[in-house]
Amino acid sequence: MQKLFEHINKYTAIDKNEFLEIAKYFETKTVKKKEHLYKAGNNQLDHYFVLNGCVQLYVINEDGTEQTLQFAIENWWITDYLAYHNNGTSECYIQAVRASTLLHISHTREEELLQRFPKMETYFRNIYQTAYGASLNRINYMFSYSKEEIYFRFKEAFPGFVNSVPQYLVASFLGLSAEYISKLKRKNNS
Repeated sequence: MQKLFEHINKYTAIDKNEFLEIAKYFETKTVKKKEHLYKAGNNQLDHYFVLNGCVQLYVINEDGTEQTLQFAIENWWITDYLAYHNNGTSECYIQAVRASTLLHISHTREEELLQRFPKMETYFRNIYQTAYGASLNRINYMFSYSKEEIYFRFKEAFPGFVNSVPQYLVASFLGLSAEYISKLKRKNNS
């Protein structure tokens, strides 16, 4: 819970006593590598904060291919935001990339939390703005750069991440094939 306390305080000031009350709204969940937090068709969605590990949000395309839409590593949040906030049914899957420990909160509990602690509105607004900005950056990469540039710019921006997540998942996230990334790596090492 200390990680969440520190993360909240990056965006809005709360004291230890407030946090003790805020913490009561969250539950801890430990998942194994490849374990799903939820699958498409689920309408009982939670919002997850990664304490350690890595999870991915993905969809399955018409051709049966998994397309990674988002990753979450330590101190990142993840859910199918649109379905979560509309109390709708998700078309996405969330799965652990590696063993992970998470905090989670349901939509109902989050609404109660926001009513009781308005500072948390500020916190989540900042989180959503950051996530939205990251999504726009990703779209910009797709439209502005060659496939090779997309990979190398992403690798430069997130070297630890690229080296700790399986190559096929990085490829899926960037809209590339794992074979293409292997080719780029071989070419770069020559």
